[in-house]
Amino acid sequence: MSQNEDLTNLKNIGKKIAVRLNGVGIFSKDDLKLIGAVGAHLLFKQKHPNETLPVCYYLYSFEGALTDKH
Repeated sequence: MSQNEDLTNLKNIGKKIAVRLNGVGIFSKDDLKLIGAVGAHLLFKQKHPNETLPVCYYLYSFEGALTDKH
């Protein structure tokens, strides 16, 4: 299993988001649970400050992944 395969099994997490999460040290649902949706979002925004998507897009995606909701 590749490192991001576990993440891509979660709702709202595609390959691109999984790779970016891997880039900030999040490789599994357990990692995401440990840091939380807000913590993951903050790490992501620090690493990708020029991201042009709405600020809340990834935050909602991470929370949905943790709660199994779209």
